Amino acid sequence: MRSLVRAVVGATLLTGIMAGGALAADPTGTWMRPSTGTLVKFYACGDKLCAKIVGVKDKAKQGTVGTVIMSGAAKTSDNTWKGDLLNTEDGQTYNGVVTLAGGGLKLDGCVLGGIICKGETWTKSN
Repeated sequence: MRSLVRAVVGATLLTGIMAGGALAADPTGTWMRPSTGTLVKFYACGDKLCAKIVGVKDKAKQGTVGTVIMSGAAKTSDNTWKGDLLNTEDGQTYNGVVTLAGGGLKLDGCVLGGIICKGETWTKSN
């Protein structure tokens, strides 16, 4: 009887662990910045998260297509990644924070160790 109870408990725990992994958010894919129409592809690079510009609405920014804006962001929780973020508008690199919530991707650039952050929520593109 004890073996049966242990088997049922073990199977229940394994199912819970597998379901938890399946529910973890996935930022990979192409996302659009609503304020500019810029398209950025987020992709796995090893066990980290990277992102590059794959399309722009403003023809004057066409030269930024192909620019990697985030390389090597580490997963810090189920829905958050942190790493360097290049701002192509000012050429500066900031502490970047990617957070998935409510069906959107929030991308923040932070200074002063994360005390001051600025960003916006992006929408998933096809």
